Amino acid sequence: MPMSSPTLIFKKAPIVLLQGEPLLLWNWQQPHPTLLHALEAKKVRIFSECRSGYCGSCRTRIRSGSVRYLTEPLAALADNECLPCCCVPEGDLDLELSGSDADMPLVREAHHA
Repeated sequence: MPMSSPTLIFKKAPIVLLQGEPLLLWNWQQPHPTLLHALEAKKVRIFSECRSGYCGSCRTRIRSGSVRYLTEPLAALADNECLPCCCVPEGDLDLELSGSDADMPLVREAHHA
């Protein structure tokens, strides 16, 4: 039986969106270990008291996508919620957060003549 040549498979980096607008391309080697750190670095307004011991305060609704928890969350969550302080995106992730005042990338619309 002939040997097949090895195939390289690359997984696309997840895109994190805010209400359907792209915010960032998730980089697994980035200095931001959690979704909360990455959101804060992009100046997204997200309430969190995690560092003060109030678990559940950064609870965020997921519009689409899923997350993987680095540590098990202490707060009870609905199926469409996550705690950004202790998770990372598994794939493209759209969050119910406002992009106003955030460091959003410029997305140019194509105009047709």
